[in-house]
Parts: sequence; C-alpha cells; structure tokens
Amino acid sequence: MNDASHGKTRFRVGGMDCASCATKIENAVSRLPGITEVGISVSAGTMTVSHQGPAPSAAISKQVKALGYSVAELGAARSAEANDHKHGPSCGHDHSHGGHASHDHGNHAGHDHAGHDHGDHSGHNHGRPAADAASAGHDHFDLDDGPWWQSRKAKLTIACGAALVAAYAIGQLLPQLGHWAFLAALAVGLVPVARRAFVGAITGTPFSIETLMTIAAVGAVFIGATEEATMVVLLFLIGELLEGVAARRARASIRGLADLVPKTALVEEGGTTREIAADALQVGAIMLVRPGDRVAADGTIVEGSSTLDEAPVTGESVPKLKTMGDDVFAGTINTDAVLRVRVTAAAADNTIARVIKLVEEAQESKAPTERFIDRFSRYYTPAVLVVGALVAILPPLVAGGSWEEWIYKGLAILLIGCPCALVISTPAAIAAGLSAGARRGLLLKGGAVLEGMRRVTMVALDKTGTLTEGKPKVTDIVGVDCSEAKVLSLAAALETGSSHPLALAILGRAKADGVPIPPASVAKAIAGKGVTATVGGEDVFLASPSAAEEMAGLSAELKSQIAVFNADGKTVSVLLVDNKVAGILAMRDEPRPDAIAALATLKADGIATVMLTGDNEATAKAIGKGLGINIRAGLMPDDKQRIVRELQKQGQIVAKVGDGINDAPALAAADFGIAMGGGTDVALETADAAILHGRVADIPDMIALSKSVMGNIAQNITIALGLKAVFLVTTIIGLTGLWPAILADTGATVLVTANAMRLLAWRGR
Repeated sequence: MNDASHGKTRFRVGGMDCASCATKIENAVSRLPGITEVGISVSAGTMTVSHQGPAPSAAISKQVKALGYSVAELGAARSAEANDHKHGPSCGHDHSHGGHASHDHGNHAGHDHAGHDHGDHSGHNHGRPAADAASAGHDHFDLDDGPWWQSRKAKLTIACGAALVAAYAIGQLLPQLGHWAFLAALAVGLVPVARRAFVGAITGTPFSIETLMTIAAVGAVFIGATEEATMVVLLFLIGELLEGVAARRARASIRGLADLVPKTALVEEGGTTREIAADALQVGAIMLVRPGDRVAADGTIVEGSSTLDEAPVTGESVPKLKTMGDDVFAGTINTDAVLRVRVTAAAADNTIARVIKLVEEAQESKAPTERFIDRFSRYYTPAVLVVGALVAILPPLVAGGSWEEWIYKGLAILLIGCPCALVISTPAAIAAGLSAGARRGLLLKGGAVLEGMRRVTMVALDKTGTLTEGKPKVTDIVGVDCSEAKVLSLAAALETGSSHPLALAILGRAKADGVPIPPASVAKAIAGKGVTATVGGEDVFLASPSAAEEMAGLSAELKSQIAVFNADGKTVSVLLVDNKVAGILAMRDEPRPDAIAALATLKADGIATVMLTGDNEATAKAIGKGLGINIRAGLMPDDKQRIVRELQKQGQIVAKVGDGINDAPALAAADFGIAMGGGTDVALETADAAILHGRVADIPDMIALSKSVMGNIAQNITIALGLKAVFLVTTIIGLTGLWPAILADTGATVLVTANAMRLLAWRGR
C-alpha cells in the first residue's frame, strides 16, 4: 500500500474538533508538494494522505503543528486485511444471558424461537468499546488522552480567564493601569489565536474564524474597548474547549469496537488444546468455545449445539440456537454448551472488523460542513477592509476632500465592520440551542449537526430498541385447562432466577398482575425445547410449540391460535402440566407508547419514514402495520448502510435512528445519525446526535429545534449586519463618528447575545 510510487499514510491528529479545523488542515496539507488527496475524519481524529513518492511525513507534521494541532504518524494506511486487534475482551461488561439462554420457548412462524429475530437491539451487550481495529497505530492515542482540563485548549482558556479576573481587580485598585492590565489579559488569549490565524493565512485559509477574532480584538483595542475584546476572546476559547471535550468522548468509543473480540482463542491441534492469540487464528483452524466464552473469530460449527447471544453483532434481543453447519460471528457469546468451530475468516476480515472499517470509511467520506460564518467571512472581512480603504482614499483623491476627515471615516468604517457581533451571532445561538436540547435529553454533536438537521427529508428507523421498547412483553395469555392467572403463575415459577429476555417478560407480567409465584424444584433447561420443573407435586414444562406437539399433541384450535400469534410476530410458549396442555403465552417486543404519534408528526412535517430491521419479515410486518410505516426486514449491518446510500442517491437527506452496533455503519453513512438512549456506546458515539430518554417523539422535536436555531441565527445576522448598514450610511454622510461606530458593534453584540439566549426557553412541542 505504501509503495515508492504512490501511497497512503495515516496520521492521528489531536485537538481537531470541528469541520473548520478539518478545512484548515486539509488546505494546509494539500498545498505540500507530492500530495494528491487529503481525507479527514473529525470524529475518528484521523487524516489519510495520498502522496506520490515516499510520504513527506516531516513536512506534513510541521504544517499541522504550525496550525496548533498535535500529530502522530500511524504508518501506511492499512486496508482491513491489516487490522490488528491489540485489545482484549471486555467480558466484565457482558450481560450475557447465562445458562438460561437455552429456553427455546416459542416458535416463530415455524422456527424454534431461537430463530426469532428481535431485530437490531444491541442493548444486551454493554461491552464497552475501546480499540479501533481498523488501524495499527492506536498506541499513539496519547495525543488526546488524559483529562480534558490538561489539554492545551483548557490551559489556554483557564489562563485567559484568570488574566481577565486579575485585570479587572487591577483596574479597580489602580485605575490608571486598568487599560494595560486588560491589554496584557487580551494578549494571553489572543496571541495563540492570532498565531493560528497567521499560519492559516499563509497555508491557504486567509479568512478563518481566527482571523475574524484577531481583527475584532485588535480593532476593539484601537478604539479603547480592550475589556470587550478580552471577553470576546475568552468566550471564543470556551466555545472551542467545549467542542474539544465532546470530540474526545466520541473518539474514545470509536476505537473500542475491537474489544468485542477476545484477545485469545482455544485451538485444537492433534488431540490437544492450546491457547493462542485471536489474531493469529488461521482460516480452517478448529476453535473450542466454552459456555460463557466470546467467539474469537467468524466460523462454522462442526460439533455441538448451543444458544448464542448475538446482540453485539446482529442486534438480536433473543439468543439464537445454533447447531452443526451454522455460522457463528466473532464477538458473540456462547451461553450453553461447548462448541467446536472451524474458522472461516481471519481476524482482519471478521464481522466486527468489517463494521469498524465501514464506520471509519463512512466518516472519512463525509464532507466537512464549513461553519456558516467561515464561509461568509471569506467575502465579508476582505470586503470591509476594501470599503474602509476606499472611503479613506477616494474622496480626497477624486473630490479633493480633507484627508484627515476621510481617514477618520475610513477607520470608523473598519470599526463598524469589526465582526464581533457577526462572529458571535452563530456560536451564541448554537450554544443556546445545544443547551436547550440537552436539557430535554437531545444531544447534538456540535453546530454543524444542529444547523443541518432542519434539512432532513427521510428518517430511517431501526425497530428493536428504537420504535419498540427493546425487550419482549407478555401480550396474550390463553388458559386451556386452567385460569390465565394460574398459567402465568406456573410459568413464572419455572422462570424464577433466569435472565433470559423471555423469562424476564413472564416474571415482569407476573409482578405487574400481582400473581403469586410458587417455588419450583428440580428445574432444568432442555436445549431447543424449553424448561421443566416440579411445582406443587406436578410436572410442569414450558415448551416451544414444536416440543409441546411432540410431548402432548396440540388441538387444531390451539394450532390455529398459535399461527395467528406467529403471524403477528409473537413468540409463543406452551405450558404443559403432567403432559397436558394447560395454556399458552404469547410475547412480543411492543412499540414504544409514543411511536404512532411521533411518526404522524414526521409525516405532517412532510418527512418520509422507513423501518430498517435485522428482524424477520413476519415480525417486522406486524409491527410496521401497527405503526403505519414502510419496512425493510432481514438486514445485516452493511445492508442498512447500502439502503441509506440508495436513499441519498435519490436526493433524500437521510437521518438514521438506531441503538445497536449493527446500526453503526448506517448511522455513520447517513447525513445525520441519531442514537436512541440506552443504546450501545458505539451507536451513541458514531451518531451525530443522541436521544437520551428513548422517546420517538424526540426525533421530530430535534428537527424542530434545528429549525428554531437556524431562524434565530438568521435574525442575529440581520441584527448584526442591519445595524452596521445603518451606521455605515450615517458615518459616510458625517452624522456619526468613532464613538457611535463602537456602539454599532457593541450594541449589535448585546442584542445578538440577548436574542440567542431566548432559545434557552425552548421546550419542544
């Protein structure tokens, strides 16, 4: 990949927290000789540079460091084949379902319920991500490691704040030194910013937000508003620091997907078993997977049958029974019995590694949204300088005006043009919008997301854990030989102590209905069939319909009832007492209470919706019909990503809402990825936004917030530019001089800030 003629080299960049940082770095690096392309992922904190000849690493590092960022080379950009999984399993966090996963109650449309997909729900594996498999150099991550208050940005912000407080104190005690004290405080914050503005200017970004800050502050000093200048610089630094803190959190999690794959694997060779590193597993090797172990590589079962918890990879909320000939995925958890598995993919190509690669690629291919003010300032700041110069020079030259008078007016125009109000118009509104959203449990990662969310035309939603609660509930109880309460009571007796999702559904319903739960003895799980025990001297068996048919036979009436439940996407368990059918229980992961209303709100706003799920067609159709939403079912992570890309090709602005690792590639590829509360860390961190309280209604609310904020920004820009226009005219005709020129900017700044603060009162619909 890194051959002499043409290669790609990856770098880790520290302190790069927003799209305008990315633009500056990209402009600077792409100007270097021999560089053909620069790809930057702000969320991963990486930069991939394509170059002719050997990599000019020293020159690249020098350019990036000059802009005020830290940088470390990660070596040749590796394709997925080169991933090294350096990190061990985080098994301490796996809420795997213990030995109870073998209860196979229920068959779903003719399958044992182990095949009943509960869709994309990763919630059952809170394995905390911490290692990015898609690159070799994650050892260099110290660039952004350590607590946020030790970062360069934090130290600068704290120093500037302390200097401002000291200057204020000096001004009160020794008024004659006040101006110089504030000037010194301003220098603390402004010198590093001005330096970055200068380096940006000579490397291709002349009118960056740093340039505006520098002009605004220096202009303010010349008209004696040093205190205001110091405050504006401090606010700017605080804003940058907050962006940095959010970006660091995102990075820590993206690196972490690889933790789902264990570090070591047990391999059988010539009748003996030995432990080897998981990334040394060869295709064709035979692995031994014990109960409670995570599977170390993708493979096919050659001996044994067991229930596997696939929540980390496919998002199934119900563990799946797998037997000889079935495929298993790296990172899934074996819950019941010993399996022998033939490895079918090397570490670099397993399902998890592919998901990581998809996430990283999707992030690097996202075009950075430049901050509105940065775009505007490319024209605004030079225009102000030109207008000021023309006003100072032309009248004396052309009309013989007084030089002194027109230079004074020219200087006033530069002050009127001082972009303080303009610079703060967007960040103030965005900061207020982000705070208002956060108070309602809507987390948006930065201004670009908040700015763009209003353009969404299509919302693609995951099913499990997003549109539904993510855990099954008992929906129907049918008593055959005894009352419904008795059926529930006996079923709960069998399930006491189990952590299986369907068992928890039965126990939850028993608790809600206040049904007594008698003690059970000699309880045991029968793989693929159900669970049996003795309750009050009777043999009780909670079985899948196929096992019940085998044991006791089912009447035609019961079979048709079970078929109806299955058609509604429900999992059915049959209760047998002394080998006679006593009743049946149906369970399903039910839609969230506000889902129907929220989808209706989106529709009323002219936004289309579609459900993308890994669940089977029958369940998806049943839920989709109830909610009135189009469905695409039976999807793997890369299918979801493909569908998102297809929608984008049709011109849709897509928001993807999901909560599982399997949603991560689609979340990253979508224009806006929204993670649902309680979802896995990776879904939260790949996403552009997160809904903490798990309300579907928060999706239309988030879009409404974006519209409110953008409306507020438009008002702010109108105030800032409108006041300037008025004073521009009055200055030229000689009505106002330098002092009112200061008010044009200070007054506008106050009005703009006050207007932005109105957003803090936003409460959603």
